[in-house]
Amino acid sequence: MKEKNLAVELLKKLIDEQVKVYKRTNLVKSEAFSELIQQTLNRYLNGMFTYEEVIQELLKLAKEMLHASEEGNKLGLTDEELAFYDALSKPEAVKDFYSNEQLVKMTRELTETLLQSQTIDWQKKETARSNMRCIVKRLLKKYRYPPEGQKAALATVISQCELWTDNVADYDE
Repeated sequence: MKEKNLAVELLKKLIDEQVKVYKRTNLVKSEAFSELIQQTLNRYLNGMFTYEEVIQELLKLAKEMLHASEEGNKLGLTDEELAFYDALSKPEAVKDFYSNEQLVKMTRELTETLLQSQTIDWQKKETARSNMRCIVKRLLKKYRYPPEGQKAALATVISQCELWTDNVADYDE
């Protein structure tokens, strides 16, 4: 191909479109994939990757994105539940404290609790959002989550819940 940068840019745009889908539904995966894209392109721009290598890396990333939703199927989780599972299990140290079954159970209970307590005004009223955060914190406290020294894990779960509430309200309208 004569315009090598054009091919790289086109592939990057296609992958960015899929990342945009994740940004609306799965906070953890969207951050991870965005970071991988940026690292790959930085290596290419710094001359660490040839044209062929960057294309291979971007294609590999695209395949990873395709297989990401299959991850939830293996665990028996919906895409919505998988987003919460990813948020709960984001810190690697969490898997030292909880088994996969415990994380799946926590995920299902969290999703079910949010669905039962959802209100129309989550996007508009801070009191409703605050109530949602309290519900989530109470549920996670029941499981003694986050483990010692993992306070950022709670922030990730709360951020995923807020992203979910924003998108539930968007779909309802």
